[in-house]
Amino acid sequence: MKEQSFFRTVCALAIPVALQSMLQASFGVVDQVMIGQLGAVEVAAVGLAGKFTGIFNVVISAVGAVAGIMLSQYIGQKNAAATRRSLAVNLRVCVLLAALFTLAGVAVPERIMGLYINDSATAETAGRYLAIVSGTFLPTAGVTMLSAYLRCIEKASLPLYAGIASAAVNTGLNWILIFGKLGAPALGVTGAALATLISQLVYFVVILGMYAKYREHTESAPAGPFAWGQYLSMLLPLLVSECMWVLGENVYAGIYGHLGAAATAGMTLTNPVQSLAIGALCGLSQAAAILIGKRLGDGDRDMAYREARKLLFYGWVGSMLLSALIACTGHWYVRIFNVDPGIKALTVQILTAYAVVLPFKVLNMIVGSGILRSGGKTKYVMVIDLVGTWVFGVPMGLFAAFVYHWTIPWVYLTLSLEECVRLAISLVVFERRSWMNQLKA
Repeated sequence: MKEQSFFRTVCALAIPVALQSMLQASFGVVDQVMIGQLGAVEVAAVGLAGKFTGIFNVVISAVGAVAGIMLSQYIGQKNAAATRRSLAVNLRVCVLLAALFTLAGVAVPERIMGLYINDSATAETAGRYLAIVSGTFLPTAGVTMLSAYLRCIEKASLPLYAGIASAAVNTGLNWILIFGKLGAPALGVTGAALATLISQLVYFVVILGMYAKYREHTESAPAGPFAWGQYLSMLLPLLVSECMWVLGENVYAGIYGHLGAAATAGMTLTNPVQSLAIGALCGLSQAAAILIGKRLGDGDRDMAYREARKLLFYGWVGSMLLSALIACTGHWYVRIFNVDPGIKALTVQILTAYAVVLPFKVLNMIVGSGILRSGGKTKYVMVIDLVGTWVFGVPMGLFAAFVYHWTIPWVYLTLSLEECVRLAISLVVFERRSWMNQLKA
């Protein structure tokens, strides 16, 4: 019965997160298709603005991860005062960071975009888009924090419902404002930016209403002084890890780009599959962070270890099934694209390579982003990520592409073997149990 109860709890946490991630990935494709009707300048402009917003999202996600660690542990300790204070502190940090990004995006958008491209027309269009989209940073900060709280109290389906409402609003407004439907003016890129802003405001308002209904109302003793040293020891390694990961992904993109247009096109065509596959299993990582964090907060280290092993087993089974599906259906997937047969063949080969490394990616996601972080010792994850990406992945990718001159499927497979290195190190750390730590309130 305990096994069934644990499995149901995992599903209740993981499935809504997975559905939300897959929903966002699918609606992102819809947005790209709509904006793609406007022309090359508009597509490039939105993509460039996404580089800057991507930096913001990485920073905010790091703060959100720390908030999740603290909330899950303090809820496990049944310390309502520490729970409320940790949410308040992280929310203030998020709002401060969002305000700084908003100020930069509104005040000097064209200068920021000029750092990415020399073409003045594209920089100007990207600047107009960024100036409006920067208005989403503050509500995004609120959504991140309140969603973390709702998941930690095992109301993970509520952020999913809010996300569905936001995605529906975004898609509808994109259609109306980009193309001038239902009597509205055709605003093009400006319309896309306004749709994004309005939908994110809707997201925040809905999440805020849900939080107001389900937040903890019980009285409790006031918490002691806030442990800023403990907080920064968790936050700073995550910021370094996330920023270096983004930089590594940009290096990988540069490697693919230098292999030629066909290689870049083939890799691009695999992006929806990769996003959906990781999205389908990312909920296990969230479930691990919350459930193991609560066990550690309660001081039950043995149960935390046993449940962590179960979550790794669930991830391995799920990823193997998904890998088999991708490997078997890749040749059908490429038929939906009207591209050169050579690019289709490359895409199938890249998808096969992706199917090989997917189980390692999923297990790394669960053990690194979920289990090892749950004790607050995020420096372990930082070191593992830096070693995997910068000691192994980037050098091997450069050698494979520019020394051995391999084709992109082999280059991708070679640099993706960093996942094996990271997993091996992570499992050693996991078995030593040194990551098991109870936070001070």
